[in-house]
Amino acid sequence: MTIEFESAAPEHADELVRVRINAMRESLTRIGRFDPERARERFLGGFTPEHTRFINFQGERVGFVVVKPEGGALKLDHLYIEPEFQRLGIGASVLRSIFSVADEHGLKITVTALRDSDSNQFYLRHGFEYQDESEWDINYIRFPQPLAVSIS
Repeated sequence: MTIEFESAAPEHADELVRVRINAMRESLTRIGRFDPERARERFLGGFTPEHTRFINFQGERVGFVVVKPEGGALKLDHLYIEPEFQRLGIGASVLRSIFSVADEHGLKITVTALRDSDSNQFYLRHGFEYQDESEWDINYIRFPQPLAVSIS
């Protein structure tokens, strides 16, 4: 699967919020917390364009990812894929790219998932480990993996 990343800029904020709301609508509705205005405010409150990349698949923007350096680790702050492009392996491909950088630099990765969201199983399937939880969220961590050594 070939995905490409495209830098986001401040003027993309509305598009990013739209993707976030589309991607989270089902999970938030399921737990009775769907509120587009709150989703907008929460995203914009921490929006850092320099850490935000659109995910492009077959020439189309299908989601975005935000990875921030945080205390000697990487924080996977957001990973959203438009619903019609979910379950195609795009998210897994994005994670492989992030893992490659993290492993190369010996960095752990943290991520938080909404309780009762399908993303919890996604992160567990891809090597994240349960860390702790709060009322609405579950926190996960992935430790760096040793790099394969090639002997010539």
